Amino acid sequence: MKRLTLSILAASTLAVAVPAIADAQPWRPIGQRVADLDRRIDMGERNGGLTHREARSLRIDLHGLVRLEDRYRASRPGLTPAERADLDRRFNALSARIHWEKRDADRGRPSRYR
Repeated sequence: MKRLTLSILAASTLAVAVPAIADAQPWRPIGQRVADLDRRIDMGERNGGLTHREARSLRIDLHGLVRLEDRYRASRPGLTPAERADLDRRFNALSARIHWEKRDADRGRPSRYR
């Protein structure tokens, strides 16, 4: 009987702890994420992984996310958890797009090769 009680107690403790651990992941500040993504775009353009057109398109999308975040923060009651999750999803999608664009067949070349 003690084993059953301990097993149930352990399972219930895990059921409560796992979601709390998932929620404990830190939110990276928007400015830091923007700087990281902009740096990746710059590096991709510099090393030839991104064409000028791809880099420009990625920067336009990045600045659109910054404007969206500004609108979310300006609205009442400010940046909600749902809006934060939306921004997080969009930043992750843009990061994946940068990754993909840098590795696709459109190889940008430094200007000395044109």
